[in-house]
Amino acid sequence: MINHFRQAVQNQEFLITAEITPPKGGNPTRMLEMAKGLKGRVHGVNITDGSRAVLRMSSMAASALLLQYGIEPICQMTCRDRNAIALQGDLMGAYALGLRNILALTGDPIKAGDHKKSKAVFELESVRLLKMIDKLNEGIDFNDKPLIDEPLDLFPGAAVDPQCRSWSGLQRRFERKVEAGAQFFQSQLITDFEKLDKFMHQLAANTDKPILAGIFLLKSAKNAQFINNNVPGVEIPETIIKRLAEAEDPLKEGVKIAAEQVKQAQQLCQGVHMMAVKREDLIPEILDQAGIPPIVSQ
Repeated sequence: MINHFRQAVQNQEFLITAEITPPKGGNPTRMLEMAKGLKGRVHGVNITDGSRAVLRMSSMAASALLLQYGIEPICQMTCRDRNAIALQGDLMGAYALGLRNILALTGDPIKAGDHKKSKAVFELESVRLLKMIDKLNEGIDFNDKPLIDEPLDLFPGAAVDPQCRSWSGLQRRFERKVEAGAQFFQSQLITDFEKLDKFMHQLAANTDKPILAGIFLLKSAKNAQFINNNVPGVEIPETIIKRLAEAEDPLKEGVKIAAEQVKQAQQLCQGVHMMAVKREDLIPEILDQAGIPPIVSQ
């Protein structure tokens, strides 16, 4: 099975990924429509795994559905809801279903979501999950026992936050994830490109693993203020909020801002990770405005 995303990483192409939320319910029609619109424009489509601890369809099932339509998924997998047995079982199941790209995440806290009385697991966190994937790829389980029915061949990635307030903490986590086997990194949404520049030159310069800058479509000044108030570690500048507030068409202005940020990212890192919650259909327009051509290989 051809893994186009892995090929693009190995070929050192400028990488483009996008994020889509699975449905809340059994009908994947909207998710599939949004994903189909990204075909030929992105190297991989991230399917979130209970993002913000909010109930959604299984990321593995949703990713397998994308694969049926010829769309390359990047299946997010969090440690919040699974112990070591469940994580290994799901990784084996994902591989058997044809999924190859896994984004290893710790997971958002239960209190952030819509099932506040649920119990979190967190037996592992993202670094140990990456190590687990590395072992499974070698044909060994978490307890160092052989996989009698063949090893896996997963392509693991991790998250990174270049805007983290603790530089030493950022450095330590990033280095541990590289050592644990992360093959690519997708960042949280970037608003401070000076911090991204510093991260790229001082930390990421020591590795050949690609960094994809998170680019978020802001739909209005109110949307930007909401993110500032509710997303830890993110501070959207007042200049951007003012642009959105004064714009005749705030959504159109948001597309323009996102395109400008894609161009900035092109000068600094190896790719972009596009986030346009509920308006994934606008991602091709953002890429067009940024001068990013369709992906020929797809």
